[in-house]
Amino acid sequence: MKKILFRKLLSDCLVFFLITLFSSGIIIWVFQAVNFLDIIVEDGRNYLVYLNFSLLNFPKVISKLIPFILFLSFIYVVGKYELKNELIIFWNFGVNKIELINFFVKFSLFIMLFQIFLTSIVVPKSQDLARSFLRASSINYLENFIKPRIFNDAVKGLTIYSNSKDESGNLKEIYLKKGTGDNFQITFAKEGKFKQIGKNQFLELNFGETISVINDKITNFKFKKTDFNLSNFEDNTTTYKKTQEVATLDLVKCYHNLMNLNLLKIDKNFEVENCRKDNVENIIKELYKRIIIPLYIPVLILISLMLIFKSKENINYSRYRMIIFLIGFSTIILSEMTIRLINQDLVKNIKFFMIPIILVVSIYLNYFIRFKNENFQE
Repeated sequence: MKKILFRKLLSDCLVFFLITLFSSGIIIWVFQAVNFLDIIVEDGRNYLVYLNFSLLNFPKVISKLIPFILFLSFIYVVGKYELKNELIIFWNFGVNKIELINFFVKFSLFIMLFQIFLTSIVVPKSQDLARSFLRASSINYLENFIKPRIFNDAVKGLTIYSNSKDESGNLKEIYLKKGTGDNFQITFAKEGKFKQIGKNQFLELNFGETISVINDKITNFKFKKTDFNLSNFEDNTTTYKKTQEVATLDLVKCYHNLMNLNLLKIDKNFEVENCRKDNVENIIKELYKRIIIPLYIPVLILISLMLIFKSKENINYSRYRMIIFLIGFSTIILSEMTIRLINQDLVKNIKFFMIPIILVVSIYLNYFIRFKNENFQE
């Protein structure tokens, strides 16, 4: 009978958790997807790149929401059980409160491992895949990102300016600058229009002049009509892997080699992007977010279960529920704030690594002491 009661409470928590998680996740993802429209509107990508890039950011949204939604689910469902006198059924069937705590501690460990799997493997991989779509794609709708009276530099090494643009896509009073530094080329034209021949994109220019500066030598020529080839240019999208996109195991190997540790057998010639001395702090912070932050999940579930300390008959029960919620919410904020305090000193970081473990042990011992007598009175 005890197992049936435990499963009923757990199933109610999970149903509320999953519904709330995915509904809120979809809402946040939609807002992000709207921001990602710049990939099409400003960078001239096709809709498949935008769709894949947006979808692959969904795991990151879910991983960010899990701790808060899980805590919210437990505090809501356990509170509802108390308000409907359903927790009394547990105690009447001889359920020891510490047994209930132990059951949910085991469950919290499972969720914690799932969160570590999500943040350490799934999210970095999905972020890398999302970025790979941008790396492999080209600017298919180049005319889309040209905005009148704005210097447009979505293409690497090329700046395009147009004074006006009509509904047919014709550009007026065009300025183009190709190259940087001492060697560059500037082209002026009265009008122009984008055209595509096969897979190549061109800007057809009419009535203009091109000025080239190479090694302090200036040359120029005028033209009535010329085609400016845009197919050889690259966009300004970041092509290297960011630290958050690197696999967790690669980050561990990178840190091991950078700090000259001898704990693992790793090839000293092992290379990974962003594996640099000046990036050590970011690497540690990223590993902390992926591995240590999920350890706060058991803490949050234990905090939510503090609701069984008091009965709804208590005059201060509503205030007590609010206090429990604020404690849990503050714990989530604390877990995020500690990321800023992480630095290159591993010894100093240990105290931050230990915080969730100390909290779990402290809260559980508090439960154990209070419930060691099964006849504990409110």
